[in-house]
Amino acid sequence: MILIAGPCAIESRDLLLSVAEKLVKYHEDKSIDFYFKSSFDKANRTSINSFRGPGLDEGLKLLEEVRKTFGFKLLTDIHESYQAAPVGEVVDVLQIPAFLCRQTDLLVAAAKTKAVVNIKKGQFLNPADMKYSVKKVLETRGESEEGYEAARKNGVWLTERGSTFGYGNLVVDMRSFLIMREFAPVVFDATHSVQMPGMAGGSSGGKREFVAPLARAAAGVGVDGFFFETHTNPCEALCDGPNMLDLEELDLTIKSIQAIQNSLK
Repeated sequence: MILIAGPCAIESRDLLLSVAEKLVKYHEDKSIDFYFKSSFDKANRTSINSFRGPGLDEGLKLLEEVRKTFGFKLLTDIHESYQAAPVGEVVDVLQIPAFLCRQTDLLVAAAKTKAVVNIKKGQFLNPADMKYSVKKVLETRGESEEGYEAARKNGVWLTERGSTFGYGNLVVDMRSFLIMREFAPVVFDATHSVQMPGMAGGSSGGKREFVAPLARAAAGVGVDGFFFETHTNPCEALCDGPNMLDLEELDLTIKSIQAIQNSLK
């Protein structure tokens, strides 16, 4: 099982290392393919005054420190094509944000690195249309075949984070996992799927109480991995606090997912 976890944004060195220390057990679990996630820049905030992170240079230094200290594989998101090459030298997975999932230049730049490319499905897209984003990466990497195995072999993942119908809410269509797994490994972003965009007066709200039920449902349908943003105190987080899990909630949720997966085996 792929597991992506970490704080939404790099708020400080102390927080980053504190959360990372609590996640070591997942890195050591041989049944889990663990990736530590945090963002050096949250470029798509509701308000221009919202916290964004330390920026590219400082953010990469802190992520490298996490790798050296704990031995984690790393994932972070990029928003502009020029970021792909330097970030791809530091992290194992480059994440393409949902709103940018069709940006050809960004996908091609990410595909030219050695990193896995994790493309988040746009909230506005039919899941079947994500095959074209996958194809852009595959063709850039010289792969003529299509389908799940071609994407897995060439390091292309898709991440589901819900669909928007406006009015500050997202809906997760469980059929999307099966549709997208026809052409790539699929990760379920359980914490962003309960986000309520723009519903907190200039920032996004969220309903973290629905994270675990949705994750259990996705485990029952069948996915390749899970994405959870986590924090020592989500209520004090500078980004995405309402939909992040605290570390104890994360542990309980992962245990319930593993129980479902084991029962299905």
